[in-house]
Amino acid sequence: MALLDHTGRPITLPKERQTETTNNHWLRALPSHPARKITPDKIRTVLDRAENGDISDQCDLMEDMEEMDAHLHAELSKRRRALLTLPWTIEPPRGASAKEKKNAVAVAEWVRAIPDFEDVILDLADAVGKGFSCLELDWKKYFDGWRIQKIHHRPQRWFQFGLGDGIPSNEIRLRSNSVSGDELWPFGWIVHTHRSRSGWAVRGGLMRTLAWPFLFKYYAVNDFAEFLQIFGLPLRLGKFPSSATREEQTALARAVKDIGRAAAGIIPESTAIEFEESARIGGDNMWLAMMDWAERSISKAVLGGTLTSQADGKTSTNALGQVHDDVRRDLLESDARQIASTLTRSLVWPLAALNIGIADPLSAPVFRFDMRQSEDLQKFADSIPNLVAVGMQIPTYWVHEKLGIPEPKDGEPVLQTGGNQSAATVHGKVEACPHCASLSVSGGQSQSDLADQYTDQGMAQANSAVGTMLEPVRALLTRASSLEEFRDSLFAVFPDMDSTGLATILAQAMTAAHLGGRAEVIDGD
Repeated sequence: MALLDHTGRPITLPKERQTETTNNHWLRALPSHPARKITPDKIRTVLDRAENGDISDQCDLMEDMEEMDAHLHAELSKRRRALLTLPWTIEPPRGASAKEKKNAVAVAEWVRAIPDFEDVILDLADAVGKGFSCLELDWKKYFDGWRIQKIHHRPQRWFQFGLGDGIPSNEIRLRSNSVSGDELWPFGWIVHTHRSRSGWAVRGGLMRTLAWPFLFKYYAVNDFAEFLQIFGLPLRLGKFPSSATREEQTALARAVKDIGRAAAGIIPESTAIEFEESARIGGDNMWLAMMDWAERSISKAVLGGTLTSQADGKTSTNALGQVHDDVRRDLLESDARQIASTLTRSLVWPLAALNIGIADPLSAPVFRFDMRQSEDLQKFADSIPNLVAVGMQIPTYWVHEKLGIPEPKDGEPVLQTGGNQSAATVHGKVEACPHCASLSVSGGQSQSDLADQYTDQGMAQANSAVGTMLEPVRALLTRASSLEEFRDSLFAVFPDMDSTGLATILAQAMTAAHLGGRAEVIDGD
């Protein structure tokens, strides 16, 4: 049975890379730099050409925008590099057998052996802005199977969208002399298509959204630069008599322009130059306001908010910043899931298919980012014992998962406390903790004194009273749908907790202790 790729085509692994076998002048073409002297009409033309299948100018424009706008580069870099903070694993499919688990371990080792694999994730995230990213696989045959010795990022201008019945489709092809381009070789590429919105892939990147605030900021920066060039200089006003000749007028105009640079010049005696105070109407606020609006629009498009990007002197608060940071977390998880799906389909399965013979992609191991957020250790240390004390049954694996602490393997050393019991020397004897019913003596026998009997009796009665008092808490725990709801409702049930029984037992215990102490003094013990 022939090995098929995810589209059902038979796979024949090539001995060389596809870009090395074609004599394609498009692969040697230099960027067109459409952002130079950008205008609204030029942007509209670039976007229209992309919708007709020619995406080279659209991708080149995105590269120019990142180079020319430091804020845009920083925001996109934050979003892309956030993926590098997530640990990743290769996991077996659901309901995996022992053999499938062993296969997942082997594939994970092969993936980790790929040089600079973190750069691969970063290159795939380039699709966030441009809509897609193509990486070419460089295979090498070893004695024990096929391995990937290098993964090369290819510029988006090398590609185009295929044509189906003359209409552009979502299939990405290598640009060539053919109108529809060359089909990408199976198992030769990792093609990641980013979906920032639903619909056609050519419009899936953020570039088409970012182009307009970039344009307006571009205009504002240029106008602001011209403003700064002449700001503070006095207005030079030349006056000539009505009888002045054309040559005298020209000489005066030249002198007015040159005097601003050279601070010197000559004019006919019959003419004059006056210096007026520089105009200050409007100031620089109008251009700075436009640039600020553009940068905020870019931050919203890339990161979903502004408070994680720059300080807002009027409205910035820690609460609002946390809300916006949560939005960033949603975007991070979305990007991670999309890239993990691409790596599973185009990297993990090819390795498993060629080296293990797994023909069905659904039976192959899965690439997965670990997106769990560990909880606050201090809060858990305070809350978990209290919840256990009221009878809540909490699995240990859940606590390990929430805290991000791996469960120990068989025979693996674990941290422990210094001891489980506290001991004290009383009257030359070693006694156990006050809650114990008996004490150990040197002879190995056990005996109970009057104080221990009182303690045991009091604790037994107190446990019953505490159980009665905590009944409203147990009822709340049964009704609550989450730990947060349980925590927020604890104060509401406090008035319903009847502590009368516990108070009576404590009063009786204090009285018994007092009387017992007086009796020991009288007896001389």
